[in-house]
Amino acid sequence: MQPLETIEVETETVGCDGGGGALGHPVVYLTLGKEGRVDCPYCGRRFVMKPGAKLGHGH
Repeated sequence: MQPLETIEVETETVGCDGGGGALGHPVVYLTLGKEGRVDCPYCGRRFVMKPGAKLGHGH
C-alpha cells in the first residue's frame, strides 16, 4: 500500500493526528525504526527522516 502522504521529520519521535479537524484521529506518538521511517496505523501517513538528519538514541 502506498502511503497517503510522506512527511520528512528531524526527530526520532513524531505525533500524528491525521491532519486534525473532523477528518483527523486521536493523536498517536510513533517512533521511527532503524530504517528511519514509520507509518501511522490510523491514517497511513509515512514519516521519514530528512536526508542528513540522524536518528539519536541518546538521552
